[in-house]
Amino acid sequence: MFDRDSFQIAPDAIEERFITASGPGGQNVNKVATAVQLRVNLYRLGLPPYAFRQLKTLAGSRVTSEGILVLTAQRFRTQDANRQDARDRLLDMIAKAHERQAPRIKTKPSRTAKAKRVESKVARGAVKKGRGKVRMD
Repeated sequence: MFDRDSFQIAPDAIEERFITASGPGGQNVNKVATAVQLRVNLYRLGLPPYAFRQLKTLAGSRVTSEGILVLTAQRFRTQDANRQDARDRLLDMIAKAHERQAPRIKTKPSRTAKAKRVESKVARGAVKKGRGKVRMD
């Protein structure tokens, strides 16, 4: 089970860059770099294989070919709030990646369902057969 509070991200696995945001902030937005771009090396997180695969799936196009997850946070007007937002989103993704999916149990159609399917195919075939050329015998 994943515990958010005890999970530690290695300092060398994470890199923060501050960029100008395009959100709220008025003219301040053009002058101050308040948005944060969090770059996380997924290989250095030390995740179990199933969680690593799931995290890559969850992240989708935000993961580079080198295994770097890029998260951008610009909802808030301050660097600290955006930094915390990005880290919270990262921890949410890691927590969700640790949730194991229930294995799929294969099921077979019942005998009645098979019979209904065959009957509908036969009926459909009869309809199609009726569309052929009319022959005057």
